[in-house]
Amino acid sequence: MRSFRLSALSLSTALVCAVAIPAYAQPRPPAGPARAPQPAEAPPAPPRTEVASVTPGGLTAEQVGQRAMATSYQAKASEQNLAAASARADQQWVNYFPRLALTARYTRLSTFTPPSFGGGGGGQQGALVGTSAPPGTVNPTPTVALGADALTSGFRIDPIVDQYLTQATLTVPISDYFLRIGQAHSSATHSEDAARQDVIAAKSKSYADGKLAYYTWLRARGAVNVAEQSLAVARAHQKDAENQFSVGNASKADVLRAQTQVAGAELAVERAKSGVVIGERAVRVAMHAKEDDVLAPGEGLDGALAAPPGDLKPLVSEAHGQRPEIKSIDKSAEAARKAATAQYAGRYPALSAFGEVVYANPNPRRFPQTPQNQEWFPTWAVGAQLTWSPNDLGTAGAAGADADSRAAALDAQKNVVRDGVELEVTQYYQAILEADTAITTTERQLESALEGYRVARELFNNGRGTGTTLIDAENALAQTRFEHLNARVDARLARIRLDYALGRYARVASPQ
Repeated sequence: MRSFRLSALSLSTALVCAVAIPAYAQPRPPAGPARAPQPAEAPPAPPRTEVASVTPGGLTAEQVGQRAMATSYQAKASEQNLAAASARADQQWVNYFPRLALTARYTRLSTFTPPSFGGGGGGQQGALVGTSAPPGTVNPTPTVALGADALTSGFRIDPIVDQYLTQATLTVPISDYFLRIGQAHSSATHSEDAARQDVIAAKSKSYADGKLAYYTWLRARGAVNVAEQSLAVARAHQKDAENQFSVGNASKADVLRAQTQVAGAELAVERAKSGVVIGERAVRVAMHAKEDDVLAPGEGLDGALAAPPGDLKPLVSEAHGQRPEIKSIDKSAEAARKAATAQYAGRYPALSAFGEVVYANPNPRRFPQTPQNQEWFPTWAVGAQLTWSPNDLGTAGAAGADADSRAAALDAQKNVVRDGVELEVTQYYQAILEADTAITTTERQLESALEGYRVARELFNNGRGTGTTLIDAENALAQTRFEHLNARVDARLARIRLDYALGRYARVASPQ
């Protein structure tokens, strides 16, 4: 922005120089009685310490940062990812419980004429008359009493076409408790922790971006003030040039040069106002403010700055230990390693115990199933099973190797992030030192530029200086004002960026 405005002023000077050659050839007004030039009104003295006006009760950088963090869409997306990771962790926790399966079934069988047993055909049907076991026997086997006619003519058992069954099965994955379930649950919880760090990282960035947008907005508003100050100086020069030309102490070129300077300053004001519109829109977007919300800054650039940072080395160590992005990658890598352990467990046989209870009508374990013994009857069974497939050696090994590779890739990615964080900290550390020095030096330069402008204007009004010298003094004053404004804004932006790079905003973004 600074170089852009200075180029506009330099362009104005170049245009004046192009016009000045023919202008010097114009005859001066005829000599007459010496007339004292009309004194030009001095340009208003700009405030030296505040370049952007503030409104009591207006917005502050902290308020913009907090609201940006609360309304961040990126943070909301990260929160949904955290909810999904939490659900996956709960899913793995359920695997610790034995698996209970409940079944209820009704079956309608097709009807048919069953074959007869015994000799002959068309005899009478056998009848169930009792059991072959003594009293007290569990699940006694029913017997069929056959009369003489049944033995000679044969018999048959009619099917039961309506069958009902309820069944409960309980499976306990004994080996998985030691080999898979614990590792899978640990992997899911580490993934949940990584997602939680992602939320903190998203909120931290939104908080920092909100504060950066606020001070960028102040820079634009300050640029308008500086441009208006430069315009006031240019208009005073124009009036001085017109007065000097009226008494023959200046040429027409001096007047044209001053007019060009005013035109350039007016263009700079309009461009600075455009920057304010863009800066305010950036603040609205960061806060997601409504269109009818009135935004006015309640914090300027006169507030005290935080103390400069200390040594660089402990700052880098702090950033490596606090940045949520690094913590997230650490958790993700640990989750991948736990997942690899769970996958490798698939190479071993799986041992499980089971038990089931069947309550059916008719019960399939009772024989024969005849209409005479059609009733609800319970049975149960318990056992253990060991299952293994040679194919698991290949599939489990490949899945485990895949998870190990992902963990190694995440470790490498973490080192890349650590290197980037170290560069960020170094860059913003130096930016703070540079901006703080610039504030001091531009303050002295501003005093010198103001005095240089005052002397150049006085000499010009007394006919002892040229318009070029005065324009050079005006440009130097405008440039110094912009540099002083930028130094004060840059010092605040650099501190915000350093705090973000150090992970200090993670404490602001962490849930209380």
